[in-house]
Amino acid sequence: MSDRIAIDELSVPPVADELGRAFADAGFELHLVGGSVRDALLGRIGKTGAAWEDLDFATSARPEQTLELLERIASTTWTTGAAFGTIGATFRGERVEVTTFRADQYDRVGRNPIVAYGDTLEDDLRRRDFTINAMAVSVPGHEFSDPHDGRGDLARRVLRTPGTPQESFADDPLRMLRAARFAAQLEFDVDGDVRAAMTAMSGDLSRITAERIRDEFVKLMGGLDPVLGLRLLVDTGLADVFLPELPNLRMQIDEHAQHKDVYEHTLTVVRNAVSLEDDGPDVVLRIAALLHDIGKPDTKGLGTDGRVTFHHHELVGARMARKRLRDLKFPKDQVTSISHLIALHLRFYGYGRGEWTDSAVRRYVTDAGPELSRLHKLTRSDCTTRNKRKASRLAADYDALEERIERLREEEDLARVRPDLDGNEIMRLLGLAPGRIVGEAWSHLKEVRLDRGPLSRDEAEAELWRWAKEKGILPTE
Repeated sequence: MSDRIAIDELSVPPVADELGRAFADAGFELHLVGGSVRDALLGRIGKTGAAWEDLDFATSARPEQTLELLERIASTTWTTGAAFGTIGATFRGERVEVTTFRADQYDRVGRNPIVAYGDTLEDDLRRRDFTINAMAVSVPGHEFSDPHDGRGDLARRVLRTPGTPQESFADDPLRMLRAARFAAQLEFDVDGDVRAAMTAMSGDLSRITAERIRDEFVKLMGGLDPVLGLRLLVDTGLADVFLPELPNLRMQIDEHAQHKDVYEHTLTVVRNAVSLEDDGPDVVLRIAALLHDIGKPDTKGLGTDGRVTFHHHELVGARMARKRLRDLKFPKDQVTSISHLIALHLRFYGYGRGEWTDSAVRRYVTDAGPELSRLHKLTRSDCTTRNKRKASRLAADYDALEERIERLREEEDLARVRPDLDGNEIMRLLGLAPGRIVGEAWSHLKEVRLDRGPLSRDEAEAELWRWAKEKGILPTE
């Protein structure tokens, strides 16, 4: 299908038309393709005033011809994707990527395609992952090409492949994970044939590198409704390949229903966390919510009263999350943040019994460190009880804790709890050289600071002398 698309339905950025004229003057076709066209038709960019981001184009020019042309008219160019026919550039302040028409072949064993250039736009669109990404608009002519009815699938809010899903997924198994990602990002359904192929071929995902899987998973978790994508991963078996801890949460409920469905509880916690975000998707918070109970299957037991227990599941879960995220090549800082949140997510329970001293509150804040705001949200999200009275009590308890933290913050800097004497002062007072004993003294004074709050200078020195005498450490004469 090919027709003239009205400008009021799809506005093309002026920079695209200017680039298209440059290619046309050189005798080449240029088409705006893929996600840019999809999102413009969905009203996510263009008409709504939202910014066009990375602009992707397909061209009849070969890579070396594209590079020669862009080097004349663009401010910068890069060739990191040249092996796959893609040349990048900054043109009129916009980041653009121009790829030669592709008609790739796959050996269906390795992870990368055997790059083959096509002669027509139709060749290129046929090899794309889903019909909603297999549309194009020529520039500057604005001729709309949609040979696989992607526009209709946008209207139906459904994901289909241009050819058979079996052929598409055999070519690139990552497309199965992309289906779940697009379901989460766009809140689309997946065509029945596509879902069946994902289920039958889920094991093929093992051909894909951990880094590529991680990138798609992160995009899924940042989607409008990550739970849609997560359910699809579990139902099709894809999660078994790279995140088996998630389907493992579907634990059998005992005959007395003494613990809630951990899998459904987890998905509810993810949705709750999304609802508490302040400024756009917080993928670290969402993944912490997803993994916060993964230690439960390994710690399930029975107490002396016959009730189901999950003792220390937060610590077991933190270790499991750390390993899984490392296997998926997550950045070290994200691994640390997520595992730390999981380890601390149960700390709050018990506050409502009135047992927390100011010292306990200081330790809560100090242990959470820079993750305190996320810990607040994760802890609140973890309350999924249907008992309205219990839910109200937990919310009130946490409100009280946050108010208490703020009160203490007004009295002292909780974010930077330090001993009242620094290392240099400890060495001077005790006549010590740098070494292990100075570190022990510093740690002791920090513990006192957490327990008692800020000390005066005289109080801090008295405590240091008391500790030094107890340890048998005497100042030099």
